Amino acid sequence: MQNTSPDPAATAPLGPPPPFDPELAAALAVITQMLPPGGSGADPGTTPPEDVPGMEPVTAEDLERDGAFRVEERSVPGPADAPDVSLLICRPSAPATPTPALYHIHGGGMMVGDNRTGLPEMLDLAEELGLAVVSVEYRLAPGTPYPGPVEDCYAGLRWTAEHAEELGVDPERIVVVGGSAGGGLAAAVALLARDLGGPALFGQLLMCPMLDDRNDTPSARQMTGVGVWDRASNEAGWTALLGAARGTDAVPPYAAPARATDLSGLPPAFIDVGSAETFRDEDVDYATRLWQAGGAAELHVWPGAFHGFSGMAPHAAISHDARAARLLWLRRLLTN
Repeated sequence: MQNTSPDPAATAPLGPPPPFDPELAAALAVITQMLPPGGSGADPGTTPPEDVPGMEPVTAEDLERDGAFRVEERSVPGPADAPDVSLLICRPSAPATPTPALYHIHGGGMMVGDNRTGLPEMLDLAEELGLAVVSVEYRLAPGTPYPGPVEDCYAGLRWTAEHAEELGVDPERIVVVGGSAGGGLAAAVALLARDLGGPALFGQLLMCPMLDDRNDTPSARQMTGVGVWDRASNEAGWTALLGAARGTDAVPPYAAPARATDLSGLPPAFIDVGSAETFRDEDVDYATRLWQAGGAAELHVWPGAFHGFSGMAPHAAISHDARAARLLWLRRLLTN
């Protein structure tokens, strides 16, 4: 595959950032005190990552949901010549076997988080639809740069598919899902699965995915210094993953899926993103190119939403709408 060239629109004049949704604006005023724009994400000033909204610690009781799920953690073979990968496996206590599964890849800017990060929202979906959830622990940048993180995620997916019968999972109905960095890794895993001949994925649920290391779309420039995960934060995350290769033609699509020129043959996608965030334009472009390649994609651009809004401001009306849209898409996908 060849890399795409930079978008000529990157040099177009820009207006001010889009206005934030009023409820989200109030939440953002609190959030930016903990995560000021321009930070790396791995070092949010004096606030530990576990105190950041959406990244609170998740206990075993949180995962079990009053007995709704059986939870176990397994160490499975990782990539060749690499450490094992830890999978957190949450199975319905009374499943209709075999059950579909969400293969979850956590966010955190490539630099923070673990296989419990973002998992409560996945369990909300799973409990509603009777699904299993397998959440992968991947090595983090900069300690492990590309290709380590995506190879860990792919190794975990392969093990899950190969052991589907043991897990009570339907190997033909595995949906890869992730938010932010996890969304970018989920898109990369879908590309790898296509190009390496499997496992066959049933869908890809990409929430505000981090797709483009070039960091020069109109929305990336428009949101500089504004909101959550701005252009400086994004540069820090991609540089941690790619080092000096960031932004050059040496970056492959399995590192930054926006680099892929061939988006044919991929599973149906759900992509959502805020109108007031760095990733808006790269995510809209990715959905557009999936359609142009003959693929199925559902795109939502949530007006006035900042990056990670549904997890960081879960009580806002627009956050409820976003979670409902994801649930409806999954329901349609799994019942068609």
